[in-house]
Amino acid sequence: MESPINYVAFLGFSVVPPTLTQENPFDRVRLKEESIPMNLTTTQLTYHDYMLLPDDGKRYEVIEGDLSMTPAPVTRHQIIVGRLLHVLLSYLETHPDGTVLTAPCDVVLSDTDIVQPDLLYVRNKSMAQVTEQNIQGPPDVVVEILSPSTAARDRDLKRKRYEHFGVQEYWLLDPDHNTLEILVLQAGQYTQLCCAIRPATCTSALFPGLTLDLSQLLK
Repeated sequence: MESPINYVAFLGFSVVPPTLTQENPFDRVRLKEESIPMNLTTTQLTYHDYMLLPDDGKRYEVIEGDLSMTPAPVTRHQIIVGRLLHVLLSYLETHPDGTVLTAPCDVVLSDTDIVQPDLLYVRNKSMAQVTEQNIQGPPDVVVEILSPSTAARDRDLKRKRYEHFGVQEYWLLDPDHNTLEILVLQAGQYTQLCCAIRPATCTSALFPGLTLDLSQLLK
């Protein structure tokens, strides 16, 4: 996932615009009373606020009430998502155990945690979570494609939230270092199931019999 941007700072506001309405979530954003511009404080945003955000093609997320915006991903990112999607869909043709979805797809982990993973998997037994609008609750598998500017966030903040809410497997694909790390939830905490570098392979506990070939995914 590409670098998240604080939306208000991204727009370059130095003061709170006077025309914001009560129903706009940016009404709830206020600048700190400091000499350094663009330092912001925010109240916690909720799913209600999230649903009021503009449908402008950008990817918004709310994590622990904090809003971020992600620019359009680079082409290699999209190619890797496409390759992984093809691998998983091919597997599911003979093992119809669930559904794979890609961003943009809202995952509502809580009222103040709404994310859009690059790719996610929901097993059939959890399909009640899949609604017409979004995914209500943790998917069984979440995949994030790392970039230099988001790797720390994906490995720390998002990892902690996915762990907290019970995502069974968290996959981190790093195109710059040609690696795939798979974390599996055990007793409420993530442990490393696999960490491979191209051209090695990885396996997943939730996709028995599937081999993830990094020489193909990250070529």
